[in-house]
Amino acid sequence: MAREAIKARERKREKLVAKYAAKRAELKAAGDYEGLDKLPRNSSKVRLHNRCKLTGRPKGYMRKFGISRVTFREMASDGKIPGVTKASW
Repeated sequence: MAREAIKARERKREKLVAKYAAKRAELKAAGDYEGLDKLPRNSSKVRLHNRCKLTGRPKGYMRKFGISRVTFREMASDGKIPGVTKASW
């Protein structure tokens, strides 16, 4: 499980990206790279890293569900994810 500080830092980046998304797109379309330089670095979408929403685990992330593979397996086994069943043939 990731430290709380790392999870908080990632949430803070997500907020900054959302806040500056429109302004960043505007400046990019205008070609104003000096204006882009003045925006906060963490407002760039490239600096985001996919992490599990529950545990903060950075690896084994499943985009469709927004959680890591470990958490996914636990939740699927407990029946907490609708429509997901264990394969059998």
